[in-house]
Amino acid sequence: MRREGSALVRLLHHEGTPVVVRAFAVSDAVRLRAEAADDISAAYGIDRMRFALGLDHDVRPFIRAFRSHPLLRTSLLRRPWLRPRRRPEPFEALAWAVTEQLIESGRAAEIQRRLVFRHGRSHSRLRDAPDAAALASRAPSELCSAGLAPKRSLAMIRAAREVARGRIDLTEHEPAWRRLLAISEVGPWTIDCLALHGQGRDDRVPAGDLAYVVLVGRMEKLGRRATEPEVREWFEPFAPYQALAGMHLLRVPLPAGARSYTPRPGSAAA
Repeated sequence: MRREGSALVRLLHHEGTPVVVRAFAVSDAVRLRAEAADDISAAYGIDRMRFALGLDHDVRPFIRAFRSHPLLRTSLLRRPWLRPRRRPEPFEALAWAVTEQLIESGRAAEIQRRLVFRHGRSHSRLRDAPDAAALASRAPSELCSAGLAPKRSLAMIRAAREVARGRIDLTEHEPAWRRLLAISEVGPWTIDCLALHGQGRDDRVPAGDLAYVVLVGRMEKLGRRATEPEVREWFEPFAPYQALAGMHLLRVPLPAGARSYTPRPGSAAA
């Protein structure tokens, strides 16, 4: 996604048909315009951009459930608009999660740019992220030349082949997760990122993320980073909004001597 004047512009594809979608801020609303060869492809592009921008993501039930929470209330008051960053396509979220494993975000972004430039589809001076079919046909050395580690190159190609051949359907969340976890180098953190950024799951916090293991370690005064299971257990009281709670908690200062806080009985969403 790139900026052109006052618009955010993204090239997408619907069954091979290019779709250029532009998003404009208009007063307190967002206006979308799609350019494609047919109405079905244009409607698809609008739908995917609405998802990516969170335009239909209703966070009001989460806010009502936790607006009195001692850690969340200030952030909820100041940032009621806060929503997760999403990718238009679930496979894009999966592929980019693989590139982001255990490396700095800046380096991961460089790898992603190379993959888009070398293997993405182009149209009207724009480039789309490579789809599963494009990466399934690549040799591991090609992805390594973009900066991806050898084991992760293999993992990305194997995942792409499973998706491209229809053996993994990313619209079926839990079944897709189980199949992906059978691929070496695809672990729970990658699945959490796919779920959160590509499938719209607010109940999946990236529990292995450094920010969260540090956060929970400090909240519980562990004297160390929390483990992934400890992070998942700590966020359970926020179900089914663990990811939303996590985004807010990362933006508020922790109280001195912080320990865990849990919502009062009856504050969970209906």
